[in-house]
Amino acid sequence: MTYCVALRMDRGLVFMSDTRTNAGVDNISVFRKMHSWAAEDRFITVLTAGNLATTQAVISLLDERSKAVGERVPSVLGQPSMFQVARLVGDTLREVIKANAGDGQAADSSFNATLILGGQVGDGEPRLFLIYPEGNFIEASDDTPFFQIGEMKYGRPIIVRAFDPAMSFADAIKLLLVSFDSTIKANLSVGLPIDYLVYEAGTHRAAHEGRIQADDPYFQKISSGWGEALRRAFDSLPPFEIPDRAPAEASTGAPAP
Repeated sequence: MTYCVALRMDRGLVFMSDTRTNAGVDNISVFRKMHSWAAEDRFITVLTAGNLATTQAVISLLDERSKAVGERVPSVLGQPSMFQVARLVGDTLREVIKANAGDGQAADSSFNATLILGGQVGDGEPRLFLIYPEGNFIEASDDTPFFQIGEMKYGRPIIVRAFDPAMSFADAIKLLLVSFDSTIKANLSVGLPIDYLVYEAGTHRAAHEGRIQADDPYFQKISSGWGEALRRAFDSLPPFEIPDRAPAEASTGAPAP
């Protein structure tokens, strides 16, 4: 399992992903799930969740087709818009799943994967897409300005309550770290290190990127501080008043006449 999130913000895009993959409690590995491509007029990032062999094959195909000009047919670095990039990535995902599934269903669950694609091409706006195993996709909007894939249910409430597209990049990263901390505490299949990337609109390059390890002092402060803040908030809420039962109801279990 995994957990990946991407935010569409007023100033650009923010991506974050964990790195844990496991095939049981005694077989845990670290694999990067965030992949980027850049050129003079574009910047593209993909987050991956699902079958590891499938996602690695998709990324390898996209990477190989982007290395040399003569091999850029088709290539994420040669598409005229982010919409066309999304179509290409979706087609590549469907191609890999179908090849692995053989004569079975095109989106056989054994080989499924889901992707988040974000970036900017030329003078177009930064765009964010969620790509399904079947190769189709949806785009982030003002009503739905972020996407999650993988083990999303534990970290979603904090994003829904606190995310504001106008917030700073620093606050967005802090918000996502709280979301990841909540997920990590609830599900052992998600774990550190955590990769993050900030893309500022119009730059066609990563503004900030890095990896947060388990012993990172800031992450430890976020983890402990969020737990303490929740306890203080809980204690500040008014207590629930349990109504007293009438004597007859309490003794006989039947309503009083």
